[in-house]
Amino acid sequence: MEKTYVIKGKPENQWVLVDAQDQSLGRLTTKIASYLLGKHKPTFTPGVDMGDYVVVVNVQGLRFTNKRLETKKYYRVSGYPGGITETTLKDMMARRPERVIRHAVWGMLPHNKLGRRLIKRLKIYTGNEHPHAAQDPKPVL
Repeated sequence: MEKTYVIKGKPENQWVLVDAQDQSLGRLTTKIASYLLGKHKPTFTPGVDMGDYVVVVNVQGLRFTNKRLETKKYYRVSGYPGGITETTLKDMMARRPERVIRHAVWGMLPHNKLGRRLIKRLKIYTGNEHPHAAQDPKPVL
């Protein structure tokens, strides 16, 4: 029986730059979630924080298929009776396009303390500029 490999010490986090221009939402967010979790590293261990920081730029240029902008809906519930709010993808992209990616990536991360720590490493910007040039993020997509 083989022993499970567990990394010792804290691995160094890299910075990764992702350009969302003309990318599909689902394919893009699976790659982002993989980088946040650290699945691209050969020493990946589930349950261990070893992912990278991800900077996403050009969120306005996401590509959607067919009638997705009108049919996809996001729901919020206030907790009060009748307090459900429905927002279409078109409205969300017009007001807060960074929330579209954050919502999709959060659904792919573990919903526990580790996932809450990982989602903080996701930096999303609507334009081409970002304030993380000092970290020298490496472009991957």
